[in-house]
Amino acid sequence: MVQVHLDLSEAREHLVGVCLRLEPRLARMQLQLPGWTPGSYLIRDYVRQLEALEARQNGSALRLIRTGPAAWHLHCEPAAGPVEIRYRVLATELSVRTCHLDQDHGFLALAAVVLELEGERWSPHQLHCTLPPGWQAFLPLDPHPEGGWLARDFDQLIDTPLEAGPHEEHGFSVHGVPHRWVCWGGPAGADRWLLERYPQLFSDLQRVCEACCALMGVSRPAADRYLFVLHLLDEGYGGLEHDDSTVLVFGRRRFEKPDGYRRFLQLVAHEYLHQWNVRRLRPAELTPIDYHRPVVVPTLWFAEGVTSYLDQFLPLQAGLMQDDDLLSDLGDDLSRYRLTPGRHVQSLRSSGQEAWIKLYKADAYAADSQVSYYLKGAVVALCLDLHLRRQGSSLVAVLRQLWHSHGRHGRGYSEADLVEAFAAQAPELRQQLPRWLEELDDPDLDGYLSGVGLQLEAEMATSPWAGFSARLEAGLLSVQRVVRGSPAAMAGLMVGDELIAIAGRRLREPEQIGSALVAGAEQELLIARRSQLRALSLRPDPPAVERWRLVRCSTADGASLERQRSWLQQEPLAGG
Repeated sequence: MVQVHLDLSEAREHLVGVCLRLEPRLARMQLQLPGWTPGSYLIRDYVRQLEALEARQNGSALRLIRTGPAAWHLHCEPAAGPVEIRYRVLATELSVRTCHLDQDHGFLALAAVVLELEGERWSPHQLHCTLPPGWQAFLPLDPHPEGGWLARDFDQLIDTPLEAGPHEEHGFSVHGVPHRWVCWGGPAGADRWLLERYPQLFSDLQRVCEACCALMGVSRPAADRYLFVLHLLDEGYGGLEHDDSTVLVFGRRRFEKPDGYRRFLQLVAHEYLHQWNVRRLRPAELTPIDYHRPVVVPTLWFAEGVTSYLDQFLPLQAGLMQDDDLLSDLGDDLSRYRLTPGRHVQSLRSSGQEAWIKLYKADAYAADSQVSYYLKGAVVALCLDLHLRRQGSSLVAVLRQLWHSHGRHGRGYSEADLVEAFAAQAPELRQQLPRWLEELDDPDLDGYLSGVGLQLEAEMATSPWAGFSARLEAGLLSVQRVVRGSPAAMAGLMVGDELIAIAGRRLREPEQIGSALVAGAEQELLIARRSQLRALSLRPDPPAVERWRLVRCSTADGASLERQRSWLQQEPLAGG
């Protein structure tokens, strides 16, 4: 057993002390810190925050030879007693995939903290923590009879998010499985703010979780226990899934919007559904996981896109939103998709394969050359669902079948496995689905929506289209986005340019731009770039589509409306 001790007592210094202790079985052992954490496909070089690494055996220092940026060889005597490896980790980055420690709380993504020891990946790891007075640790591991917590192996340990602080813990049950809820949002009392606003919170969470179980056709959650950790910040949105837990980030200001609470419940549903799709029903390339290098995963569209599609239905199935709410939210996604020019450049399969170098490193020009596998994956999931429903089946039926054939047994799936699973319900998908994954043409979205009595309705902008946007920063009006091939791009405008005037009219805020544009007219655009004034010639186009709305067809017949009802309720069909 590997003993892991984490010391969070230096909270004001933002330093986590780490001590690993084990009886060595090898004379030469490799130590390596993971480079990424599953669910967030980017090499994050966690070793940047590691310092003061040393190893000792019987009080004597052991030689460490660095063999890579995050790897060392350690030489020891296997029969000479336990080896202790000590170091510190600087915890100053607040996200669901990094580490943050201050006077108010600590959060550790353990992939960024614990070294993998050669030969010990599948050994039990016992975790202990030293905490500031009044704090307690919250994590989804079983307590060890001798103190601390026990992880069955290294994988379970670093799949464990650790939240610590003087927080209040809340609990509820889902089909007899205990669930815990911990909220942090700066000074004490963040959970009280949330509960005062939403006194029904835990009842609603329970209903969403039960809706996930119902969707999967199971009598209980996949996990034997479950922990929710919420970081309630001023701004922010996101989450990271784990086998038996999730960490969520949500902004107070988002709760103040009309759709804020609904969006929050959809985020909960998304991460909770991941305990089936992704965590246990996972791509073959992640079975097992290589924590030290990027692994090309062409099926992320299924892992994330299908989950992103279904998460919007789960609060509806739980009785916590209305049909029109779902159509509004789905319409927002479809509008965002249609207004993403990068879908004509990057295929859905490539989006997943290139996640490591593109999606998580997006810049101001990214929308022109790439499309998110979350977003297009959800669009393809919608088309698959509506296509299967024409054949008397459904996406949920396929998901359930894959859970029984692969997920329950920890058997990783390939793209070919997915294609065959869909083709088993609709044989024509054996050829059609690979085309949707590889080609740049859109699926017949309008045709599929029409089959359930829906259509996308264009809303035109009121101002001419030039293909750029700007924001006010430090008193300067700077270009934030330039669309490839747009009038602004043809004029030579670049992200970062300072906008000064259009046709002699001084610009001081973004709202002035639209009224200054004249469609079809050549206008002088005065900018500053690298402190030099430039005059560009801009010829705006007529107004373009500003957004798309998903609406009901007034001419839909009874059969279409019945299919719409069944789809909105996500009735699984085909024996699901």
